[in-house]
Amino acid sequence: MLAVTSPGFVVFAALLVGLWYLCAPARRWQLMLAASVVFYLSLDWQGFVVLLVCTLLVWGCALRAGQKKVWFLAGLASALAPLMLLKYYVAAAGGLQSLVGLRLWQPELLQPLGVGYFSLQLVSYLVDVRRAVLAPQKNFARVLCFASFFLSITQGPFNRYDELMPQMEYVTRWDGSRIWYGAMRCFWGYFKKVAVADRASVVVAAAFADPASFDRTQLLLATILYSFQLYADFSGYSDIVLGVGQMLGLSLPENFRQPFLSATVKELWSRWHMSLSRWLKDYVYIPLGGSRCSALRRDLNLVGTFLVSGLWHGAGLTYLLWGFLHGLFQALENHLPWRRAITKGWVRLIGIAGTFSIFVFTFTIFRASSLTNAIAYFSGVLHNGGHAALSNYWELGLTTRQDQVLLFLGVAILIIGDLLKERGVSIPNKLAAAPWPVRWIAYEGMLFAFLFMGQFLGGGGFLYARY
Repeated sequence: MLAVTSPGFVVFAALLVGLWYLCAPARRWQLMLAASVVFYLSLDWQGFVVLLVCTLLVWGCALRAGQKKVWFLAGLASALAPLMLLKYYVAAAGGLQSLVGLRLWQPELLQPLGVGYFSLQLVSYLVDVRRAVLAPQKNFARVLCFASFFLSITQGPFNRYDELMPQMEYVTRWDGSRIWYGAMRCFWGYFKKVAVADRASVVVAAAFADPASFDRTQLLLATILYSFQLYADFSGYSDIVLGVGQMLGLSLPENFRQPFLSATVKELWSRWHMSLSRWLKDYVYIPLGGSRCSALRRDLNLVGTFLVSGLWHGAGLTYLLWGFLHGLFQALENHLPWRRAITKGWVRLIGIAGTFSIFVFTFTIFRASSLTNAIAYFSGVLHNGGHAALSNYWELGLTTRQDQVLLFLGVAILIIGDLLKERGVSIPNKLAAAPWPVRWIAYEGMLFAFLFMGQFLGGGGFLYARY
């Protein structure tokens, strides 16, 4: 198994980096294809068959998409078929069975790994060919390399063919400094995962499983921790794969830029899951009409785009409501007279607090297992008296007071890291410029903190891997 959280992935990535610089630049894309196939087959061989067939159909249609629209539409259907059939159809079939007793075929065992990612990347390739931004690639293996790119296949970031594939043949040579920076970024990503996300998940799972059993302070703490869990988990994965990409000399799209320091919802989406935001803008929002239209049409375009985002995350009503609310909040912001003033000076702190509150509120719905679960959670926040959030740690699934302190310490380190980065302070650069005794003391301290604070038992996979 080569899951990113496993030691096997570290060995796999290190071996790939070594082979990368031994391989001729013109052949590196083939090495990457082989690595991606091995990675995918180790996790989901059935899903790889779906990916292979889907890519083959899109590749064939793209060769003719510029000539006739019917080929473009066929390619679009081929790219989206796994997503529609194996993700949304299953949910719809289950819903019909529970509501009206209608039994339909449900391929429950076949949920391809990364279907939400390779489907949309193939759509971007096909649309770019149709728009003549790209010439159709005649070599099927290169398109397969793009679609199966293992650093992005499970959780992104979303790549563009014309940005990723040319880099595979760049003449990049071994650079110890670049390798070190990439390794440091991977380390930071793993710290976020094991020291923040996995420990926070214990509290979050307990509270959302039975909101009626907790007081309002515990529920508020849990939903705030979910925001940090999701951020640490998702951005941690991004740091790991972007760090590996950096070691290979590949420049992959950034996915996060201190999102909890956003002063508006619009700014939030220029800092959170940035590659998805870019994809939605280029392939949904602009084709709908973008902002070059009436104010009402622009607002509808925003809401429609975020409904697509919600639908991409899943077929549940919680995801659709989450997407609708984010589109609605952005549309409302466009009509506020102080929307620019709140992003400047000390007033910005009010915007940051308000935007974070919106994030916590909407992602509580996102996290809930159903709308009923979300209503129960909000009802508990409103009506369940008590103030045991910081005292009765055992009720939240934490085993010791030390567990609780380490959780809060991890969140504090995450926040401090983002504040420093926002101010342009780079810890890796500071370390690289420090005298060697200082560097090694810092390295040993970081390693100790990682081993002491990390929750290595019971941690699950990455949250966004299921989207």
